[in-house]
Amino acid sequence: MKLTGKLIVKALRLYGLADDNESPKALRSLVIHSGETVSDATFVFAKKRYGLVFGLDIDEDSIEGLWLDVDSRAHILTNPLDPSTKLAPFFGKYLLLAELPSGKKRLDLLLIDTLDQSLSRSQWQKYIKAGCIRVDGHVVTSPGAEVDETAVIDVIFPEASNVVHDVAILYEDEDVVVINKPSGMLTHAKGGIVDEQTVADTAKRYVSGLDGERAGIVHRLDRDTSGVLIIARNEKSMKHLQQQFAGRSVAKTYIAVVDSTPKLPEAMIDLPIGRNPTKPSTFRVDAKGKSAQTHYRVLASDGTRSLVELKPTTGRTHQLRVHMSYIGTPIRGDVVYGTPAERLMLHAYTLTVALPSGETRTFTASLPELFTQQAKELSYDG
Repeated sequence: MKLTGKLIVKALRLYGLADDNESPKALRSLVIHSGETVSDATFVFAKKRYGLVFGLDIDEDSIEGLWLDVDSRAHILTNPLDPSTKLAPFFGKYLLLAELPSGKKRLDLLLIDTLDQSLSRSQWQKYIKAGCIRVDGHVVTSPGAEVDETAVIDVIFPEASNVVHDVAILYEDEDVVVINKPSGMLTHAKGGIVDEQTVADTAKRYVSGLDGERAGIVHRLDRDTSGVLIIARNEKSMKHLQQQFAGRSVAKTYIAVVDSTPKLPEAMIDLPIGRNPTKPSTFRVDAKGKSAQTHYRVLASDGTRSLVELKPTTGRTHQLRVHMSYIGTPIRGDVVYGTPAERLMLHAYTLTVALPSGETRTFTASLPELFTQQAKELSYDG
């Protein structure tokens, strides 16, 4: 007979530790090791830690050799049927039950050992820091907190987003995949918990030999920016593309709709950008910031709004949005640096890059319908 949670509950009833209403769900941190003649298990029940051995050939004198989880501090419980022996007859075999000393573990390691080994340690740490873990009814936010193994742990996972993004593949070969990222989709998680589809999730089905939550991601677009984005499929192409982005040899063209009209029909904005100390999640033009250059060209305008082409030669966070806002023509729909609209009117239109094969190609993500509609209203047909 195979040792199961149901059988363990029956053993607890035999010892008078569980009543008829208890079910295997009452067993926590259950670990079963099944052998040909002897099986053993450790578990937590009613805030106590137990060990159990079940089989035909159990030698009382060498029980610790058979049961590696039992140490010298273990208290073997009295056989309820015959106090003169440690072994109780049970379903045609023998049973030994012991109360084990409870130890302490780091919370993140305890979660891996007792709840879900499919989640990595870093993933559990994110859930802990986000306040998703309760220990004996209290929220614990430190992954390194020492927690008793008998503690009652509850995990409240955040609700997953039901938004499914349709990601168009523009190009694919053995080294790269080029996609048209839709507006509203994150490129990758930013260190916290993200229970929604990201570009990094999409990339997982294409990459091999690359680990981590950002495997294959060599550059990013803001959540609300749409357009062309390239993904590396292997380590060789990852390094190849990263070198180009770091060396600024990749050419990028964006199309945007901005409020008002720039004073000059075409110009280079050369203004350094730094983090805004009063709002750390945002950026601003700052003399002490990092060098940033954006070339713009007005394609069409009616005085209240303009369709512009943007070509950044650097890749600072929020660069295009900060630069266009600074010159008095914020990108429409930019709730941080401008005014709200139906969406952020910024689209990564083309990307020119040297592929690992040696071929240099330009990839184009066609303009979303809202952009083409406003272009027509501005009488732009280019």
